[in-house]
Amino acid sequence: MNHFFIITLASYSPSLMLVCFSQATTRFSDYQFLAGLKSVDPSSLLVGSMSRVRAVLVGLGHRTACYASYALQHPNEMVVVGLADPDGDRLAVFAEKYGVPDDKCFSSSEELAAIPRFGDIAINGTMDEVHVETTIPLVEAGYHVLLEKPIAPNSSELNLLDTAVTKAGVKVAICHVLRYAPFYNDIQQRIVAGEIGEIIHIHSTENVSYHHMAVAFVRGKWNKRAVNPIMLAKCCHDLDLICWFNSGVKPSKISSMGGRHFFTTKNAPEGAGENCFDCDIERECQYSAKRHYIDNNWWSFYALAGEKNYEQSEEIDTKSSATHIAATDYGRCVWNSENDVADRQSVIIEFENGSLATHDLVSNSSRATRRLQIVGTKGEIFGDMTSGQFTVWKPAATDGKEYTKEVVDTGVSEEMHGGGDLRLVRDFLSLVRGEQPSLATTSLSDSLNSHKIAFAADISMQESRIINFDDI
Repeated sequence: MNHFFIITLASYSPSLMLVCFSQATTRFSDYQFLAGLKSVDPSSLLVGSMSRVRAVLVGLGHRTACYASYALQHPNEMVVVGLADPDGDRLAVFAEKYGVPDDKCFSSSEELAAIPRFGDIAINGTMDEVHVETTIPLVEAGYHVLLEKPIAPNSSELNLLDTAVTKAGVKVAICHVLRYAPFYNDIQQRIVAGEIGEIIHIHSTENVSYHHMAVAFVRGKWNKRAVNPIMLAKCCHDLDLICWFNSGVKPSKISSMGGRHFFTTKNAPEGAGENCFDCDIERECQYSAKRHYIDNNWWSFYALAGEKNYEQSEEIDTKSSATHIAATDYGRCVWNSENDVADRQSVIIEFENGSLATHDLVSNSSRATRRLQIVGTKGEIFGDMTSGQFTVWKPAATDGKEYTKEVVDTGVSEEMHGGGDLRLVRDFLSLVRGEQPSLATTSLSDSLNSHKIAFAADISMQESRIINFDDI
């Protein structure tokens, strides 16, 4: 049976408008990979077309909660039957919410996978650096896996998972949810239909808001290159889309420039303290942790993670919130947070067919946005995902005009995942039932290529040289 990573697309449905912004917050402890990979009979993994798919949840963070909510909205299609997380409080909360008995709650994916398979799929929302080690036991046990992105922090782990999937013969879907957003879906349909001809150049930009940059990549879990280079941690969606639009065409060369130049100690304003809760200028600072996470109630699922009352979905007062945040990295000054990931980066990609793509990561924006321009041999597309609108431009000299212009409104705006989260889940369920894959189904090479571009971009930025894709 051929193995592949899958991302599929369902048609737009207003009932699937739940938006989830965060990555999962759970980290599993390390474990040794099993020496031998177990084979699974593919015929035993088929799910009937009318069956309710049984799901186990691994890593009970906010991304997993988002995808699992499909079972609450569509109980006739999916049911949660098992849980795995090292945090007992989270296990208890999810077990009560989904009616999972104690004997189906486990502390790790390895423990869950050690008993006979009792579900059809696993939704893995663990932390980035343990995605591979927590997924391998699941695929060996015969679970199809919906795996939160990014896949892995390096090429060797990508190859390790590839080997496991090949041996097991299961389906593994990567949660590149933007393929499911109507904005990108509609654009891809026009590309596939040949409306703008062959692609000459793709230019995408992600503007990361100042408060998102501070919570995730300055203070937070993704502030170290050792966890993931920022081009992978923040822009894996954008690189995936570039590869999707150029589907089937292999990258050949990558070049990148950038670095960390703003969120550094030397840029700390006079009077700045080490911690926002003990700082003379805190009330004047746009990056104040107290202002962001308490006054404005932004990103509480990061800043309050681990606080007992919060984890148990109970009310938490301002004093308790402040005490908890002040004692964690989320209370630290953005100018003194020991972060080492870039706060700006641009990457240039050359594909084997001669087409080019550029992507810009721009941090510290007042408003988060994603913009896209694709120029082809017959026309071009320009759009802003946050607005939900794009414009198709075409030369029109034969009609006595310079160009024609068509404005398309996808009807979904101000959503950083474009309304795609639960569409991804619905299509994955369709796929494991053996139904027809859709436009957003990806080959293994497309999923791996986008990650390898990020690895190459990080090396290029650090070493100031062009990287040949085959060397990654």
